[in-house]
Amino acid sequence: MSLPRPRLIALVAGAASATAFAPLDWWVAGLICFAILLRLTHEAPTLRQALLRGWLFGLGHFTVGNNWIQHAFTYQDRMPPVLGYFAVVLLALYLAVYPAIAMGLAWRFGRASALRRPGLPFVLVAGAAWIVTEYLRGVMFTGYPWNPLGVIWLPLPGVAQLAGWTGTYALSGLTVVAAGTLYLATLRSYRPLIGAAIAVGAAALLLNPAVTPPRPGTPLVRVLQANIGEETTVDGTPAERSMLALTTLSNDRATMFPGGPVPRLIVWPEGAVDYWIEDGYPPEWYSRVDPFTVRERVAQTLGPKDVALVGGTGLLFGGDKQLDAATNSVFSIDAAGKIHGRYDKAHLVPYGEYLPMRTILQPLGLSRLVMGDVDYAPGPGPATMDVPGFGKIGMQICYEIIFSGQTVDAANRPAILFNPSNDAWFGGWGPPQHLAQARMRAIEEGLPILRSTPTGISAIIDAHGRIVAAAGMGEARAIEAPMPAALPPTLFARLGNWAAWLVAGLLLLSAIAIRRFAR
Repeated sequence: MSLPRPRLIALVAGAASATAFAPLDWWVAGLICFAILLRLTHEAPTLRQALLRGWLFGLGHFTVGNNWIQHAFTYQDRMPPVLGYFAVVLLALYLAVYPAIAMGLAWRFGRASALRRPGLPFVLVAGAAWIVTEYLRGVMFTGYPWNPLGVIWLPLPGVAQLAGWTGTYALSGLTVVAAGTLYLATLRSYRPLIGAAIAVGAAALLLNPAVTPPRPGTPLVRVLQANIGEETTVDGTPAERSMLALTTLSNDRATMFPGGPVPRLIVWPEGAVDYWIEDGYPPEWYSRVDPFTVRERVAQTLGPKDVALVGGTGLLFGGDKQLDAATNSVFSIDAAGKIHGRYDKAHLVPYGEYLPMRTILQPLGLSRLVMGDVDYAPGPGPATMDVPGFGKIGMQICYEIIFSGQTVDAANRPAILFNPSNDAWFGGWGPPQHLAQARMRAIEEGLPILRSTPTGISAIIDAHGRIVAAAGMGEARAIEAPMPAALPPTLFARLGNWAAWLVAGLLLLSAIAIRRFAR
């Protein structure tokens, strides 16, 4: 018997499925909701109805999952904050297209006929379709792969390790397959569910990595979190408050071991310094604080072998010495106050760091959420910075860390990734979701990640995606630990998102083989 009111159930199930992600992590609820989606899809009388049910599911899923976006509108004064609620729904109206396409493909190519009971081929096609559409969501129109379904397995570390083999997009498709076995079990087809349960259990037990103690003399990493939020830009609190808080957290004496202090890599959050750090700008831009003074204040907190990675803003001037653009950057500063390197964020946030179609949207009263009169300019892409004493460090600023397969310069593989971010914009749901996606990048690439934010959640993440140390939301503290070791390149690190297409192809071939064998 078909489910009554399928459209309403699709919308409600989609909304409930968002609880599978952080901060709730109700992954079992997520599997049940996706099982309902597959049932609704198979029961759809027409392709149009299958597409509609998938779209309604996606509308609920993305509206609840992206509710944190509304908070960003609170910290700007160019648009009414209430617009944030409309922004969440408008984004969900677009993102829901991808689940709709996935379910349309499953209905069109996965069902043997409208009269037959669903079987494993339908579930396998749905998994393959989900991989394809989730990948497309990550690349179309600059991409927005927030909350890929595979991230729900982080509470089961062994299962999450599969991302090092397949990547997150493929793991998402396998998650849909796992949900599909629940659906088949309701039709008294238990063998796929038993197989899925055995596979998940085996992965949870066998792939759960052991903890490796650090080697003596390993350099330390120190992550700063000052707990100064976006309110500082709203109520006019001076930038000096942030600078003072961070230099105080950085200034603790280096940890002592036999043989002397251990070098520390001290990392600051995104945009933590609201003063210019570089020299070389037109003189009129130095009316606030001399850049050398800023770097000197950072340097005074460092031991002789320490290095700080500091988030700040760079400026780009044209030939007429007029400001053309800004950059969202990370600067490497040593104990002498010298800049050793700079990374410019490459994957910018539309409507946050630049306004698309400015000539059309600006006259309508729309603006960027990040304050300033010029747009940010993108850097060249994933880059590795050679930091004296600490080796090669990859940079991914804020939002860049969510793009699976686009976080590492494969030709110059780093030993660790630095992900400064500013999650003070994003309420209670955004920061834990952002952290979860950073953990997936660590698993995929086999690289540890340092994550520093102004208000939380800051963390030291090892190469298996485990949290070594963390500063929770609303805490003002520094966390320090030996620098986690990198793993050899994972299969995904070698293949990139070709792994996703490979898994999608295997699922489709398996569906075809099962159907032909059944004949």
